Amino acid sequence: MSTQDTDLARAGGTAEGTATETDTDATASEPVVDLADVTFGYTATPVVEDVSLAIDPGEYVAIVGPNGSGKSTLMQLMLGLLAPDTGTARLFGERAVRFDDGERIGYVAQQASAAKEMPITVREVVKMGRFPHVGFGRLSSGDWTLVDDALETVGMSAFADRRVTHLSGGQRQRAFIARALASEADLLVLDEPTVGVDAESVDAFYDLLAALNAEGITVVLIEHDLGAVVEHADRVVCLNREVYFDGPTDEFVDSDALARAFGTEARFLAEVDG
Repeated sequence: MSTQDTDLARAGGTAEGTATETDTDATASEPVVDLADVTFGYTATPVVEDVSLAIDPGEYVAIVGPNGSGKSTLMQLMLGLLAPDTGTARLFGERAVRFDDGERIGYVAQQASAAKEMPITVREVVKMGRFPHVGFGRLSSGDWTLVDDALETVGMSAFADRRVTHLSGGQRQRAFIARALASEADLLVLDEPTVGVDAESVDAFYDLLAALNAEGITVVLIEHDLGAVVEHADRVVCLNREVYFDGPTDEFVDSDALARAFGTEARFLAEVDG
């Protein structure tokens, strides 16, 4: 995955596994993300193997696992950026690789907070969230209201005219989340969102995610900070090529899934939770 935050791109021209299915319109009862028996590998060796999981609207899900366990690949499969070798991946009820309603997804890629080279202002970053709705045309007064509301929600109104290059890591992360909010996204997907962010900003960042989730936005994130996962996520998916655990956070803490997935007998989560 790219180490810079980019607009969600579609992966085209690929068939999804060996399955044949008819795309249908999503309904309120359908999962936001639905993976069934998904396997994928960049070579003959699978990176993700036989993964099945469904994420319902309004959930707050953390994906954890050791380095190289397939977490970022799994996230790309969820978003349709990669097509499964076998199995099916659906997004809002449609085949993920064919999903073209990009404004419903706010995607913050790995190390987005480190994107210091962007020579634009915070407001211009957030403005990009409206492009899926208006293209590259002029924004209406209603569009600008959504931009300003997003900035206010993430506490960045005072920095609207500041260049991204002059922000801290935590402030840049908030700017990219504001962009997702401006697109009126239903699903917020974040890959290692707190890498390079100071501890104080991390706390504020998770407070923001909790508030957004409380408003009904589905949150899915990859997180290396297991303490943050225990404190904030409602559900944990523990992955090391295959799924070792998928369930409520408190049950994950009491399980041996972490030790099995990481290949160690360490039970450091018990101390974090206690």
